[in-house]
Amino acid sequence: MSIQEYQELAMRTLNPELDKKDILINGVMGLCGESGEAIDIVKKHLAQGHELDTEHLARELGDIAWYLAETATAIGYHLEDILQMNIDKLKKRYPEGFAAEKSMHRPDGDV
Repeated sequence: MSIQEYQELAMRTLNPELDKKDILINGVMGLCGESGEAIDIVKKHLAQGHELDTEHLARELGDIAWYLAETATAIGYHLEDILQMNIDKLKKRYPEGFAAEKSMHRPDGDV
Protein backbone atom coordinates (compact mmCIF):
# COMPACT_ATOMS: atom_id res chain seq x y z
CA MET A 1 0.00 0.00 0.00
CA SER A 2 1.26 3.47 -0.81
CA ILE A 3 1.15 6.36 1.60
CA GLN A 4 -1.49 8.04 -0.56
CA GLU A 5 -3.62 4.88 -0.49
CA TYR A 6 -3.28 4.74 3.28
CA GLN A 7 -4.45 8.32 3.66
CA GLU A 8 -7.43 7.75 1.37
CA LEU A 9 -8.44 4.51 3.11
CA ALA A 10 -7.95 5.93 6.59
CA MET A 11 -10.00 9.02 5.80
CA ARG A 12 -12.94 6.82 4.85
CA THR A 13 -13.40 6.51 8.62
CA LEU A 14 -13.30 10.27 9.22
CA ASN A 15 -16.41 11.59 10.96
CA PRO A 16 -18.41 13.22 8.12
CA GLU A 17 -20.12 15.57 10.57
CA LEU A 18 -16.88 17.42 11.38
CA ASP A 19 -16.10 20.67 9.60
CA LYS A 20 -12.56 21.57 8.49
CA LYS A 21 -11.71 23.33 11.78
CA ASP A 22 -12.99 20.42 13.85
CA ILE A 23 -11.05 17.94 11.72
CA LEU A 24 -7.88 19.93 12.43
CA ILE A 25 -8.60 20.11 16.16
CA ASN A 26 -9.46 16.41 16.34
CA GLY A 27 -6.31 15.54 14.40
CA VAL A 28 -3.83 17.42 16.56
CA MET A 29 -5.54 16.42 19.80
CA GLY A 30 -5.56 12.81 18.61
CA LEU A 31 -1.83 13.00 17.85
CA CYS A 32 -1.17 14.21 21.39
CA GLY A 33 -3.41 11.58 22.97
CA GLU A 34 -2.07 8.64 21.00
CA SER A 35 1.53 9.79 21.49
CA GLY A 36 0.81 9.81 25.21
CA GLU A 37 -0.44 6.25 25.00
CA ALA A 38 2.75 5.25 23.16
CA ILE A 39 5.02 6.84 25.75
CA ASP A 40 3.04 5.20 28.55
CA ILE A 41 3.89 1.78 27.10
CA VAL A 42 7.58 2.70 27.00
CA LYS A 43 7.41 4.23 30.52
CA LYS A 44 5.98 1.01 31.92
CA HIS A 45 8.85 -0.86 30.29
CA LEU A 46 11.63 1.48 31.39
CA ALA A 47 10.41 2.60 34.80
CA GLN A 48 8.11 -0.15 36.04
CA GLY A 49 9.76 -3.35 34.87
CA HIS A 50 7.11 -4.42 32.37
CA GLU A 51 8.11 -6.32 29.27
CA LEU A 52 8.04 -4.01 26.26
CA ASP A 53 4.70 -4.70 24.61
CA THR A 54 5.77 -4.17 21.01
CA GLU A 55 2.44 -5.32 19.60
CA HIS A 56 0.53 -2.77 21.67
CA LEU A 57 3.09 -0.09 20.77
CA ALA A 58 2.71 -0.95 17.07
CA ARG A 59 -1.08 -0.54 17.35
CA GLU A 60 -0.61 2.86 18.97
CA LEU A 61 1.76 3.86 16.17
CA GLY A 62 -1.03 2.96 13.75
CA ASP A 63 -3.37 5.26 15.65
CA ILE A 64 -0.76 8.01 15.47
CA ALA A 65 -0.55 7.46 11.70
CA TRP A 66 -4.33 7.81 11.42
CA TYR A 67 -4.34 11.14 13.25
CA LEU A 68 -1.35 12.31 11.21
CA ALA A 69 -3.31 11.55 8.04
CA GLU A 70 -6.34 13.36 9.45
CA THR A 71 -4.30 16.45 10.29
CA ALA A 72 -2.68 16.44 6.85
CA THR A 73 -6.12 16.17 5.27
CA ALA A 74 -7.38 19.06 7.40
CA ILE A 75 -4.67 21.38 6.09
CA GLY A 76 -5.04 20.20 2.50
CA TYR A 77 -1.85 18.16 2.19
CA HIS A 78 -1.14 14.68 0.98
CA LEU A 79 0.66 12.77 3.70
CA GLU A 80 3.22 11.66 1.12
CA ASP A 81 4.11 15.31 0.44
CA ILE A 82 4.57 16.00 4.15
CA LEU A 83 6.87 12.99 4.50
CA GLN A 84 8.88 14.10 1.45
CA MET A 85 9.19 17.62 2.88
CA ASN A 86 10.59 16.10 6.07
CA ILE A 87 13.14 13.99 4.18
CA ASP A 88 14.21 17.04 2.16
CA LYS A 89 14.71 19.01 5.40
CA LEU A 90 16.73 16.19 6.97
CA LYS A 91 18.93 15.80 3.88
CA LYS A 92 19.67 19.52 3.97
CA ARG A 93 20.31 19.51 7.72
CA TYR A 94 22.39 16.31 7.78
CA PRO A 95 23.78 15.73 4.27
CA GLU A 96 26.22 13.09 5.52
CA GLY A 97 23.86 11.60 8.11
CA PHE A 98 23.25 12.65 11.71
CA ALA A 99 25.98 14.69 13.38
CA ALA A 100 25.64 15.92 16.97
CA GLU A 101 27.53 19.12 16.13
CA LYS A 102 25.02 20.00 13.38
CA SER A 103 22.17 19.19 15.75
CA MET A 104 23.47 21.51 18.44
CA HIS A 105 24.39 24.38 16.09
CA ARG A 106 21.66 24.72 13.51
CA PRO A 107 21.50 27.87 11.39
CA ASP A 108 18.86 30.49 12.14
CA GLY A 109 15.57 29.66 10.47
CA ASP A 110 16.24 25.89 10.44
CA VAL A 111 13.03 24.59 11.95
